[in-house]
Amino acid sequence: MNDSPGWAPPGSSPSDEPDHGAQQQGEPADQPAPEQRAWGEQWARRQPPPGRWAATGRRTPPPVPPAPAPGGGWGTGRRQPPAPRPGVIPLRPLGVSEILDGAVAIMRAHWRTVLGISLIVSIITQGLITAATGLWFNDGRGNESKVLDDPDATVGQALRAVADTLGDSGVTLLLGVLGTIVTTALLTVVAARAVLGRNVSAKEAWAGARPHLLQLCGLLLLIPAIAAAVIAAGMTPGLLLAVAGVPSEGAALASLGGLAAACVAAWLWVRFSLAAPALMLEKQGIIKALRRSFKLVRGSWGRVFGIQLLAVVLVFIVGAIVEIPTSLVAMVIGGDNAMDWLSGESVSVGWTFLIVVGVGGVISSAITFPISAGVTALLYMDQRIRREALDLELVRAAGMSGNSAEGHGEDQPTVGSTSWN
Repeated sequence: MNDSPGWAPPGSSPSDEPDHGAQQQGEPADQPAPEQRAWGEQWARRQPPPGRWAATGRRTPPPVPPAPAPGGGWGTGRRQPPAPRPGVIPLRPLGVSEILDGAVAIMRAHWRTVLGISLIVSIITQGLITAATGLWFNDGRGNESKVLDDPDATVGQALRAVADTLGDSGVTLLLGVLGTIVTTALLTVVAARAVLGRNVSAKEAWAGARPHLLQLCGLLLLIPAIAAAVIAAGMTPGLLLAVAGVPSEGAALASLGGLAAACVAAWLWVRFSLAAPALMLEKQGIIKALRRSFKLVRGSWGRVFGIQLLAVVLVFIVGAIVEIPTSLVAMVIGGDNAMDWLSGESVSVGWTFLIVVGVGGVISSAITFPISAGVTALLYMDQRIRREALDLELVRAAGMSGNSAEGHGEDQPTVGSTSWN
C-alpha cells in the first residue's frame, strides 16, 4: 500500500520519491526500504548542523558573536536594560546634556521649594546690594578712573585708586558670594533628594544645610582667596620692578605674570569646584572637601571645565534675557545718568532707577542660582558614579524610600563616603 504511486513520506518532495526499480533489481535484504532511507535523509537534512545552512543546502560561516556593549554590556547581543531612574536623572554615568537637563528638571519637579529658596535669598542679597549702592557708591565719584587714566599719575596714586575701586566693588561682590553660598547649600540638599525621587520642603532643606553653613562659607571664601593669592604672587615681581623705577618693564612683567597666574588660578578653581557638594553631602570638613574635589576631578579636568563653562554661559544668557528688559525700563526712568551708570561711569542715579535694576537682579538670580547649584551637584554625583559606583548605593537608597526609611524618620538623604543615609 505504501508503494502506491504518488505516496511520499511527510515533508518530502516529488523529487524524493523512492526508486522502485532499484528494489526490484535485487537490493540486499539487510538494507532499509527506499521509503525509510528517503525519510531518514529528509530528517537528517532538517537537523541544524553547527553552523548556518542556507535554503540551497550550502553551509555559510557561523555568525560572529556581537561585540559587548560599551562599559561591559551583556556580551550576548541583548539590549542592556535601562538604568533605574527614581528621580530626575538615570542612575548611571551621565552625558553633558543630561547634567544640564537634570538641573532644569530639579527646578521643574520641585519648583515651589527651589524658587522659594532662591527668591528669598535673592531678595535679601539684592536688597543689600541696592542699599549699599545707593548709600555709599552713588556720590558721583569718578576720581579712581581719572587717576588710572592719567599717564602722569604716580605709582602710589594708582595703587590707592585700585584699592578704592576694589573696595567699592568688594562689598557688592561679597554680598553676591554670600547669597551664592546660602543658595548652594540649600539647593544641594534639594538636588540630593530629587535624585532619589523624594520631595523636600524649604524648612527641611534649611534643617539639612544649617549645620554646615559656616564651613561652606569658609570654603567658598577660601577658594577665591587662594585664586587671588596666586594672581598676586604672579604680579608681584612686575609691581616690585615698577616701584624700583622701571615702570614700563615692570608693567609688562606684571601683565605677563598676572596672565600666567590667572591660568593657574582657573586650573585650581576647576579642581576645587566640587568641594561644596562634597562638604554638604559627605559631611566633610573644609580641607577634606578640597581634597575630595581634587581627587574626583583628577583625570577629568577638561570635562569638568567644559560642563562648568557651559553652565556659566547658560546662566549668563538667562540672566541677560531677564535683565535687559528691566535695564531698558530703568534707562527710560533714569535718563542720561542711567545710561552712563550702566556703561560703567561713576555718576549719581536715583533710587527709582536702582530699585528697577534691583528687581531685575532679583528675578535673574532666582532663576540662575538653581541652575548653577544643580549643575555642580549633579556633576559631583556623576564623577562619583564614574569613579566609585555611587549609582549602586543610590539604587539601594531609593529602594529604602518606601520601606525602612518610611516610619523611622530617616527620609533625609545625605551622601556619606560609602552610603546614603
